[in-house]
Order: sequence, then C-alpha cells, then structure tokens
Amino acid sequence: MKTQQHYQAEAQVAKALAHPSRLMMLDLLGKSEMSVTEITKAVGADQSTVSKHLAILKDAGLIGVRKEGTANYYRVTSRCLGGLFTCLKAMVVSDVKRRQASLFASEM
Repeated sequence: MKTQQHYQAEAQVAKALAHPSRLMMLDLLGKSEMSVTEITKAVGADQSTVSKHLAILKDAGLIGVRKEGTANYYRVTSRCLGGLFTCLKAMVVSDVKRRQASLFASEM
C-alpha cells in the first residue's frame, strides 16, 4: 500500500507536468541535451521564466543538469517520459474524436 508521502511525491511530479511550457521543455530535452539559451529560444520565453520552469522540473526529479564552464546543460533523467507523451497524445486525440462525434450528432 502506498503511503501519503508517496502520493505527495507523485503530486509534485504531476504539478511539474501541469504547464504547457514545461511539457514542451521535457519534449525537447527528451530528444537532446540543451543549454538554457537553446531552451529559451525554442520555448520563446525570457530566460528567467525558463530557469524557473527548469527548477520545478529538476525539483520533481524529471531533469538533470550538467555544468560546463558558465553554461548549464539540461537533460531528461526519467526514461518513462516517452510513454507519457504517447499516452497524452492518445488521450487528446480520443477526446477530440469524442467531441467531434458529439458535435456531428447534435447537428443531425
């Protein structure tokens, strides 16, 4: 049986995932290690915002950082994120199809 502490840890990961920019960052970092500058350009946000998002992802244990000189390079540390993104996509597609079917049925 899971403890309250276990559910709190899972909630921290779920909260870290609950932002579109952080999902985008995880998707990018799942493909390759990137510097903060590269992530900032890809996401289209300012560096301080990106750094805050990266800190949340790091605190949740989803990413790691490697220092090289003055640059920080981030990478995904969780191997199961690919499956998570596949699952999320399937859920979104299923929901869109359900909504389309409902809309089509109401037009008849």
